[in-house]
Amino acid sequence: MTIPRKAPSFEPINIAGPAGRLECLRLDAATETPIGIVLVAHPNPTEGGTFNNKIVHTLAKTLSRLGYIAYCPNLRGVGESEGSHSYGEFEPDDMAAVLAFARSQHPELKRITLAGFSFGTYVQSCLRARLGDDEIEGMILIGPAVSRYAFPNVPKGSLVIHGEQDEVISLEAVLNWARPQQLPIIVAPGVGHFFHGRLTQLADLVHAAWR
Repeated sequence: MTIPRKAPSFEPINIAGPAGRLECLRLDAATETPIGIVLVAHPNPTEGGTFNNKIVHTLAKTLSRLGYIAYCPNLRGVGESEGSHSYGEFEPDDMAAVLAFARSQHPELKRITLAGFSFGTYVQSCLRARLGDDEIEGMILIGPAVSRYAFPNVPKGSLVIHGEQDEVISLEAVLNWARPQQLPIIVAPGVGHFFHGRLTQLADLVHAAWR
């Protein structure tokens, strides 16, 4: 049983990545006893996506309340992170480095969740494809950018949430990607890509599915 405590605040840290230093935000579990680790990947940096994105923070805070320690990196070429943006080609290597660092810091925590928003869902899906089924607890994908990238399939049980009125990635495209996988999608009615005014609902959906 996890015991709530005072909400922690984001701590800036640096992690050694394959292209140089990765700037990262770390959020402790908001419980006395952490139960796992979550890595959260940000949206497209060519459109302003960074680890300060509000959906990234919503995911980190929601999982923190459930007992997870959250790591939210700026991937290569974003913010103070070194290297150059590679449009998803090498960003999974960055996230793999964050995963290795997180595991080294918390070897006792075996539950690992990969979460992301938009571009970040592609990064996490590519990383997940490299890992064994016994390594990852699950995935949380918000607004998956399936029409922009050659998306791999994701494991059954992955939590996918998409806005009905997403103006960046159409719901139809997500359903077409999910259908051959028999992958359920949670559709938020009347919601656009960035969940403007609906972040509390997003947090509630994630909390209900992951607790």
